[in-house]
Amino acid sequence: MVLLYHHVSNTTPESTSISPDAFEAQMDYLEKNHFNVVPLPELVEILRKGGTLPDKTVAISFDDSYASVYDSAYPRLKKRGWPFTFFVNTDSVGTSRLFVSWDQLREMAKNGVTIANHSSTHTHLPRKNTGESASEYRERIHSDIEKAQQKIKHEIGEAHMMLAYPFGEYDIEVQRIARKSGYIAFGQQSGALYEKGDLQAVPRFPFGGGFTGLDDFIMKVNTRPMPASSIKFYANKNDELENVIAREGDKPWLVLQLADVGLLKKINCFATGQGPITVEVIDQQLWVQAKQPLKPGRTRYNCTAYAGEKDRFYWYTQQWLITDKHGKWTYKD
Repeated sequence: MVLLYHHVSNTTPESTSISPDAFEAQMDYLEKNHFNVVPLPELVEILRKGGTLPDKTVAISFDDSYASVYDSAYPRLKKRGWPFTFFVNTDSVGTSRLFVSWDQLREMAKNGVTIANHSSTHTHLPRKNTGESASEYRERIHSDIEKAQQKIKHEIGEAHMMLAYPFGEYDIEVQRIARKSGYIAFGQQSGALYEKGDLQAVPRFPFGGGFTGLDDFIMKVNTRPMPASSIKFYANKNDELENVIAREGDKPWLVLQLADVGLLKKINCFATGQGPITVEVIDQQLWVQAKQPLKPGRTRYNCTAYAGEKDRFYWYTQQWLITDKHGKWTYKD
């Protein structure tokens, strides 16, 4: 699986931060419980080839070019001899004390850190500009991603074909752009890696804000991927949706076809801010729907099931992007 962090600091915004002490406690747990910490490109190569992902193996990642990664996380992980990946939005690098410099990134790269693409501008990739045509939108997003890729290659010497979506936001069009360009792409939705999962919607477990406690970390780092062989979306039980963008007031359905049908009646699902939500089994498929209409912003459906071992669960998260009733975005970050 892939772990996701932003700041490791006591002085940065709480919503995207974990304290150095809490971070150390999490890393201590991995070490004491014999987890194998590997470079993310190693797991990506397994995913590309459709191989079997090893159990109790994690890759560590950071997003957003923050200086606290260099100041706090990097020395701690270097001391342990552990690799990690730093997804950087390249236009921010070196612009202020909040962000790392290219010299710092080059130093990290020489010491086993993978520097990877988080776009140039850290824009909301699924959002079209006013008056922008479909072709203009695709070209803008493609250029934003490729500008970062070329900058990393120029400054660091290599750039792996990995992309972390800013804010974890993607839709079907963004996925198509990433796929056409050859990227394996990562969101910020929770979940363990699955060999048969979507290579342009790879999950990571984010830790920051209210999700930094050790008990929460232990539960998540021991999860297993939900064996979903097919994932579909419906506006209602008759009309299939192509996209993960919905409008305020909608209650879209998530439909999972599971490789293990024995799990169907064991799964519990939850929605952001709603608690338990509707779960139905229809024609050997799991149909999941929020009980209350969705509000503008990012909303997630989380589905879990006991994995048959102590303290281990199957886990799947689906992110929805919700506009207002007119299809306009109402939030900025």
